Amino acid sequence: MVVALILLVLLIFSFLSNISHFARNFVSSGGKHIHSSGPRLEEVIIEDNEAANKIAVVHIEGIITSRIADGGGYNLVDVVKAQLKRSEDDDKVKAVILKVDSPGGEVLASDEIYRLLNDFQKEAKKPIVASMGNLAASGGYYVSSPCQWIVANELTITGSIGVIMHGWNYRGLMDKVGLTPEVYKSGKFKDMLSGERKPEEIPPEEHAMVQHLIDETYAKFKQVVQDGRSTAHQKNKGNTEKGRALAEDWTKYADGRVLSGKEAYDLGFVDQLGNFQDAVKRAKILAGLGGNSSANLIQFQQRYDLGDFLRMFGKSQAPPVVKVDFGVDAPKLQVGQLYFLAPTFAH
Repeated sequence: MVVALILLVLLIFSFLSNISHFARNFVSSGGKHIHSSGPRLEEVIIEDNEAANKIAVVHIEGIITSRIADGGGYNLVDVVKAQLKRSEDDDKVKAVILKVDSPGGEVLASDEIYRLLNDFQKEAKKPIVASMGNLAASGGYYVSSPCQWIVANELTITGSIGVIMHGWNYRGLMDKVGLTPEVYKSGKFKDMLSGERKPEEIPPEEHAMVQHLIDETYAKFKQVVQDGRSTAHQKNKGNTEKGRALAEDWTKYADGRVLSGKEAYDLGFVDQLGNFQDAVKRAKILAGLGGNSSANLIQFQQRYDLGDFLRMFGKSQAPPVVKVDFGVDAPKLQVGQLYFLAPTFAH
């Protein structure tokens, strides 16, 4: 009976929460009915300035990945897509701030977010201002590059324009313990990137093919940077402050090295040195609101209800895991997968 009463209370709470959520969305969207098959989002006011206009804040934090985290059913790409859709549909949202604090991550996930941001600016006709935090390197810079304006702190770690593929060759260890692999394959390169082979068994053509794949992805990264910064510079020409153009020798610094925010500013990778509040002021200016005008800062956060709560009870208990803390939450790199990652996180 106690369990039944608790579930009944939760059900009533969920019902009332859903009604309240619907009412808030109905009012905030100006009476429009918003339906989305993606993540359920709830508008949350970060800074209430009692204004009619809004600026939406979208977070890119941690490793950029297409993997589903925390059993929520949606990955980072899905959430960003839904947040941008809500920002586009809400006429009161005049601009978006992309708050980046990430060392990068998967190539495909980074590219999908880049395309979402690029398409949003073209279709919604609303500016996006990137606000870089402690770290916005590699894939973190990749997703920032299409933004109309980029703000970084002098001490922000950014840059790291490059691609990495990571693997291990453990054949020497296998030989020491007496393990010999038996491989049956349909073609010469079917076991590409396998760590079971002796180095002399790896054909030179394989090295060339993998390096070509790296070079091709790296060329795309540089093209994304060049297109994004060039387009932003053209858009900002009509403003009092036109932003920064890429230095003529910028490709010399696109060799995987990390840059401080000050170095990135000098080379034209960012438009302004400052903090989050400077990014807010810039977003107001680009949106035509004026730097000193009022606008509420909002965020479209994922909403969880009773169904999400109950699903937690259906999860099997994972076996205990012993972890060693090295002070860095490094990603688990998958063998054979390309990454845009800062050097510290690429090992």
